[in-house]
Amino acid sequence: MTRFERWLTFDSETKAELEALTDPKEIEDRFYKNLEFGTGGMRGIMGAGPNRMNRYTVAKATKGLADYLKSEKKGNSVAIAYDSRNNSRMFAEISACVLAKEGIAVHIFDTLQPTPVLSYAVRSLGCDAGIVVTASHNPKEYNGYKVYDRDGCQLVPKYANRLIEFVNAVSFDDILYVKDNSFTDLCSEGAIKFIDNGLIEKFIDDCKALSLYRDNTDLKIVYTPLHGTGNIPVRKILSPYDVTVVSEQEMPDGDFSTVRSPNPEEKDALNIAIKCGEKTGADLVIGTDPDCDRVGAAVRHGGEFILLTGNQTGLLLLDFILKMRKLPAKPAVVNTIVTGSLGADIAKKYGCALIQTLTGFKYIGEKICQWERSGEYDYVFGYEESYGYLAGPHVRDKDAVSSSMLIAEMAAYYKAAGKTLIDALGEIYAEYGFCLDSLETLVLKGKDGAEKIRSSMELLRKSGGAVLEGVSETVDYSLGIGDLPKENVLRFIWPDGSWAAVRPSGTEPKLKMYFSVKGADRSSAAARLEKIKKTLCEKIN
Repeated sequence: MTRFERWLTFDSETKAELEALTDPKEIEDRFYKNLEFGTGGMRGIMGAGPNRMNRYTVAKATKGLADYLKSEKKGNSVAIAYDSRNNSRMFAEISACVLAKEGIAVHIFDTLQPTPVLSYAVRSLGCDAGIVVTASHNPKEYNGYKVYDRDGCQLVPKYANRLIEFVNAVSFDDILYVKDNSFTDLCSEGAIKFIDNGLIEKFIDDCKALSLYRDNTDLKIVYTPLHGTGNIPVRKILSPYDVTVVSEQEMPDGDFSTVRSPNPEEKDALNIAIKCGEKTGADLVIGTDPDCDRVGAAVRHGGEFILLTGNQTGLLLLDFILKMRKLPAKPAVVNTIVTGSLGADIAKKYGCALIQTLTGFKYIGEKICQWERSGEYDYVFGYEESYGYLAGPHVRDKDAVSSSMLIAEMAAYYKAAGKTLIDALGEIYAEYGFCLDSLETLVLKGKDGAEKIRSSMELLRKSGGAVLEGVSETVDYSLGIGDLPKENVLRFIWPDGSWAAVRPSGTEPKLKMYFSVKGADRSSAAARLEKIKKTLCEKIN
């Protein structure tokens, strides 16, 4: 309550919002801690208070970034981008002002841009760091703040932890000046500069350079940007095709008024696009999330649209890329420890190494950077089950722009052979064995939810392999496995290679449970999956 009283003095708008609060639990949640700046940056519900996304928590994070860069003698310039969410532009301008006042040159986009474009800009402009204001696929109440290094890669723990120390050392009293927005003045003085549109065109050209199939086709596509940043770049990359854009979801809308959540991982996010596909006779539906780093797809097959999971799209892209591309001398594919099992078998067939990282595309980006310097491997493709894919080193984060192009090319390639992507997926299962991948999520909000997540992980950790019948190996990544950083993840493995994994979300109040279950066919795998899910959920609840 002492902190609550202090925040009442910050500005009149903050005071009015806080004085309108009547629920003690709501006040507790806003003030019992600072919004955590973690290895994935910062993400939270927007509102007043230290445990919310607002101008003061954004300024605090940015002042910490400025102090970190100057301590590393890397404080020359930073690139900034933002998505279509409510307040994203304001948060980006506040970040620019804080950096400029600290003597750091700022390059900022004048219009909303996809996250992969920010990654591209950092490297193209030779910046020392990058910021993108986005909460990716989270519901409308959220916003977030991600930091990139000079390679255009999100910070991995050994760097993020040092940045976190600087952010935590900043007090709110240090940044109260941000209530007076000086963005226009700093632009006039040249401390903040807008990024030329030519950079975006270069990004599109580099995406097009990844093309693998350009034959003429009558493939029909419906595309939805889900009110986000993908509308212009994805339409450009899909220009060779007959594309219908979902008009209701074409324009930026921070309230995401046509969907429950703008997340292509969730089935209902593509409902309107699928209805449009049914009307237009489309072969393929593609949807990208608000910052256009994730992409989901639905395929017309047997007269109806079938949604592909993130794992299925990853397998299809992996097989297609390795089949169509002339591979380098030391090819390697990267995925994460919670990505489905069959990728290793496909990579092996084509003579590719498959390297697994912890969850988070920053670790895949880190591998690209490491291999460019060491020459140990040649990066070919990286993917994760959460609908993120990257087929080239033009950026160091998942890219739904180039991935949308490759998904369309895959569909056109198989259509020319009289097949759909569902047929192609069936051929993969026929060759490598059937595997059913699934994700279950428990939403546990507030202080009580955080404690439930902590106690659930502790319970599973103590139980070990006894949690699930027949488990032959339990892997606890919090102990440090190989050269991987320590992470709060548990993985339970069966003798046939099936597995289940549990981890707290790094960006939302959720406990995530991942499954990759093998079987002789879909029905046997589904029965086994449901049994494992039920057992694990009962243990937690």
